[in-house]
Amino acid sequence: MSQALEGIRVIDFTHDQAGPSCTQMLAWLGADVIKIERPPHGDRARRLWATPDDPADSYFFLLLNSNKRSIVVDLKTVEGKDIARRLVREADVVAENVGPGVPASPASAPTRCARSARSG
Repeated sequence: MSQALEGIRVIDFTHDQAGPSCTQMLAWLGADVIKIERPPHGDRARRLWATPDDPADSYFFLLLNSNKRSIVVDLKTVEGKDIARRLVREADVVAENVGPGVPASPASAPTRCARSARSG
């Protein structure tokens, strides 16, 4: 039996709780969700409530990001921006959760990459 969103690719630039829970629902419905994480440690939720001697991902992170693929991409580099643009070009959905009016910064890079990929 196929799933409702089978064949749909989602590029996930989200963080914290609201964005990851949204893309988690898309993954549960069958979408191929690729989470983009920042170097050097990935999504900050990976280490939420973790102790320095515990290398395991936090339960919070696992709960909201299971059933997703992930890749660490440095959006501050030319290579990272090229990777993000290529992923966005091949995507059906781009998810990000930075607030409106956020100035040009690494946090707003997903939106800039999406615009650049669509226009170029």
